[in-house]
Amino acid sequence: MCRQGFLWASCASRSPASGAWSASGTPWRGTSERSKISKMSDFWIMRPFSPVFFLLLALFLLILIAAAALLRGRSERTKALVISAACWLTLLGFIAYKYFLSIDAELNELTASMGGFNWWGELPLQLCNINMLLIPVAVLKRYRPLLSFCFFVGPLGALMALVMPGTGFNGYSIFLPRMLGYYGTHFMVMIEALAIAAFGLYRPRFRDLPLTMLALFVIAFAIFCIDMLLRVSALHPKANYFFAVETEGNPLLELFHSWIPVPFLFLLPSIVILGVYAGVITAGFALAERFGAGKRKKQA
Repeated sequence: MCRQGFLWASCASRSPASGAWSASGTPWRGTSERSKISKMSDFWIMRPFSPVFFLLLALFLLILIAAAALLRGRSERTKALVISAACWLTLLGFIAYKYFLSIDAELNELTASMGGFNWWGELPLQLCNINMLLIPVAVLKRYRPLLSFCFFVGPLGALMALVMPGTGFNGYSIFLPRMLGYYGTHFMVMIEALAIAAFGLYRPRFRDLPLTMLALFVIAFAIFCIDMLLRVSALHPKANYFFAVETEGNPLLELFHSWIPVPFLFLLPSIVILGVYAGVITAGFALAERFGAGKRKKQA
């Protein structure tokens, strides 16, 4: 007799090719059938750049394109309200996702060395999800420095989270609540930030770049102060929103820290990189507008 647990499972699966019966009393499936089921299951395992990753990316981009087409000709106020409503719904989903994290025994075991789940460590204050709070303010108030911050930082932060998922979010079925919450939140933040330009509410200009970098500096410093407050108060001794206190092993931040070994200040090179990245994107918009203007002149 096999014991329950691992040995029981091993015994139950020992001789499928011989036509033996499974431990549940049902005949074994044929090898080819089991192989097909295994491949179907593997398809839904979420990893960066896996088939299901690109499937979800395409789905969310299609949602953005469809929304832009449906809202064509509508007022800027209507477009701003649609983006804001999407952010508020994402925030509600984010709260539900965090609740499921709080009761996820597997994740708590995986992250035990990092302190496990702590509600104070799950606030929407990361580089990506803070945009759920900032985008509605930016589009409703039309505050240009905040619009530029959300447009440039939102998709970049979300994409970084999608291609470099943390512990417990890589190599698991997309249908797990924590996986749906993690990837759903970040894909939504990405398209909500892109919608600012796709809906015509913002067009990047080179004059925006200094203000974008300043906005990142101010917001990052505010988050650093929150990190320190959470640490000093012992509400969350390892608070590290925006990676403003510790690098947590990030290779790029480790490099910056070797240059400037001071909390928060080691992020300064990141702000310079953001300026270069934003400049490249802005140049692309400028070239597209110039090409479009030249084409319209020829047609006229």
